[in-house]
Amino acid sequence: MGVRGMVSLRERRELLVGVLRAFEGLDGSLWEAGGGELAELLGELDEVVRAGEAARVVVVAEALERGEPGSGERAQSAVDWVLEHAPSLRAGGAGQVVRLARVFAVPGNGPVKEAVVSGRLPVRSAAVVVGEVERLRPLLVPGAEEAVLEGLVTMAAEHGPRGCRSLRSALLARYGLEDVLDRDQEAARRFVSLSQPRVGELELAEYRLVLDPEGRAVLEAALGPLSAPVPVGGERDLRPAEQRRGEALVVLARRAVAASESVPASPKAQLVVTVDLEVLRTRVGEVMASAAPGEAEPPSSGPVAGESRWTGSVAAGVVAGGPQRGLLLAAAVVRRLACDAAVIPAVLGSDGEVVDLGRAVRLFTPGQLRRLWLRDAGCTFPGCSMPPHWCDAHHLVHWADGGGTVLENAALLCGRHHTVVHQRRLSGRTTSDGVVWDLGYGSYDRDLAGLAAREPA
Repeated sequence: MGVRGMVSLRERRELLVGVLRAFEGLDGSLWEAGGGELAELLGELDEVVRAGEAARVVVVAEALERGEPGSGERAQSAVDWVLEHAPSLRAGGAGQVVRLARVFAVPGNGPVKEAVVSGRLPVRSAAVVVGEVERLRPLLVPGAEEAVLEGLVTMAAEHGPRGCRSLRSALLARYGLEDVLDRDQEAARRFVSLSQPRVGELELAEYRLVLDPEGRAVLEAALGPLSAPVPVGGERDLRPAEQRRGEALVVLARRAVAASESVPASPKAQLVVTVDLEVLRTRVGEVMASAAPGEAEPPSSGPVAGESRWTGSVAAGVVAGGPQRGLLLAAAVVRRLACDAAVIPAVLGSDGEVVDLGRAVRLFTPGQLRRLWLRDAGCTFPGCSMPPHWCDAHHLVHWADGGGTVLENAALLCGRHHTVVHQRRLSGRTTSDGVVWDLGYGSYDRDLAGLAAREPA
């Protein structure tokens, strides 16, 4: 906050008056300053503004503790009291100041108060931290709130409100209740949308696309190679990045339509996965999904700012390569993508050493897909009529659980029902009459446990 120690309140007010006088006629004296001096002055002014905003919250907190706004003949609400005495907030922000001042009085919010008072955390960033903590609190395991709060404060201080909000998935993966990240990202799927085109001048069509983390990861993995600059005749590609991405999306659509009746010759996504050994035995644990080979380290900030190592207690996947580096995917999402993406597993033991580089054959071959198209004739989920060329080949006993890439262990599922089967943990089996599904929630886990019990020790 600047001046500390034994300075009285009266002396502080006199200093404030001096600061205000320093601003008088400032514009008339700036001509004397060089470029370097202007930059230094701007930095000093920024410190003054930040300190002033923090001090304003501290003063309001003291007034609320004393009950000043609601006392006397002119009793007011806290916000009205602030607006009367801090008129600059009439443009907005009075409610934020009051809310943050009240937070200072709540036990456990010491890190937020300390960061604001010390000038390390701007008021607006502190308000975002408080909001994120309130939203995360009911989703956390007992005893995790202190670590979550410290992580949010650190991230907000270094990267602002956007960086603070970006921690949600990482914090849920590390400190959330069981399967909470899975449920969080499953809820995000309900908001996936693509608007109708809004056509403007030159017949240009504008769309609004909203994707969940899974959709974002898949789309970016597909767009990446197609939207890279392509030099022509030794000359640079002068197309802006947005134009390259738009044209790449059209290319994807054309390829999909052209190949609608043919078996895909390449996998749908290229991922390199580093996975804890326990993930292959249970549904939770660490999974790292990489869009480029050779990268095995997560973002340097870790799931909580300041951490240097990603541990096996995290029930999430981390995109470690490409433009989406650091994006977290719930473990269930990574498992679903692993059905028909080129996932190269590097299985890690308890000490982090590589114990297995995965089975050589995991994806169904084009020949197997053709036979599945003839056998299943479309999506095998009851009541679905999706044609075979729009379906995925699903391992009935998941590859991660030891299921083989053979026709007896395969079934066609459309994208929607593929998600449902993984989400609800449904079991299916091949019969002479086709694929039969047990639609009871968790039937896959029950069948898997029975299969394990029948296997010899």
